[in-house]
Amino acid sequence: MFEYLIKHPDKIIKPLLTHMELVLITLVISVAVAGVLTIVSMKKRACGEFLMHLFSVVYSVPSLALFALLIPVTGLGKTSAVIVLVLYNQYLLLRNFLTGLREVDPAVVEAARGIGMSDSQLLWKIQVPLAKSALFAGIRLAVVSTIGIGTIASAINAGGLGDLLFDGLRTMNLVKILWGSILSAGLAVLMNGILKLTEDRMGRKRQTAK
Repeated sequence: MFEYLIKHPDKIIKPLLTHMELVLITLVISVAVAGVLTIVSMKKRACGEFLMHLFSVVYSVPSLALFALLIPVTGLGKTSAVIVLVLYNQYLLLRNFLTGLREVDPAVVEAARGIGMSDSQLLWKIQVPLAKSALFAGIRLAVVSTIGIGTIASAINAGGLGDLLFDGLRTMNLVKILWGSILSAGLAVLMNGILKLTEDRMGRKRQTAK
């Protein structure tokens, strides 16, 4: 395995960097979209329930099927992959964002309204700071999910670690299969660990502040 890495570093490093780029682009778009949808859902509860139902249905669709549905519209490549990954992430992000914001102590919310805070002030100055752990938990789940499903996106020429893994399966090259599997799983475990540690520290700071 290490001999292959030494002889062909580009065949391992390039897919890894491409995969990380795909994850980063997807995450930025996903959080931005989920943020807008969360604000709308906080103002209109019925809209939030509809969106949660809609994205739960989307999340239940197999990734390859969703990729295939988009190919006639957006073609092969990263564009289709990013769209699908963003759609999948909305269920994870929106669920955690809404849960975290709605579970803020009602007494605190009422007190904020009592001193004349507007809805936007209440959201950004009270609810978001108090719901940071839940918001971050949603982002952590989205990152891990994107890393995993992003591997499958190689099937539509999106690049990434899936190229290494699927090429190994196609040619029965055990070294490529192992590198693809180890890097995909390792990246997910590493990012989950880092983000979980950060999430726990945020939780401890909140407890200390109380």
